Amino acid sequence: MPTSRKPAQGKAKVKTTKEGKKVSYGEAGAKVAPGTSRGDAYCARSMGIKRELPVDKANDPDTPNNLSRKAWRCVGEKSKRSKK
Repeated sequence: MPTSRKPAQGKAKVKTTKEGKKVSYGEAGAKVAPGTSRGDAYCARSMGIKRELPVDKANDPDTPNNLSRKAWRCVGEKSKRSKK
């Protein structure tokens, strides 16, 4: 089960993986706004990062980029608003 710990300096969140590795991601104080133009811009930028990674890292759910993309609800280069 993921736990929260004190983030690395300048990072907003920390996730502990199943293997016990701590992964810091996000920007301290940043607000996530999925489904907005700002969200779409973030998803497009982070997709460029994802494309440059090796396949095993690009598909690893515990990389900082993929954890942030999950928070922004990125689907490809777009950010989706949650349905309620």
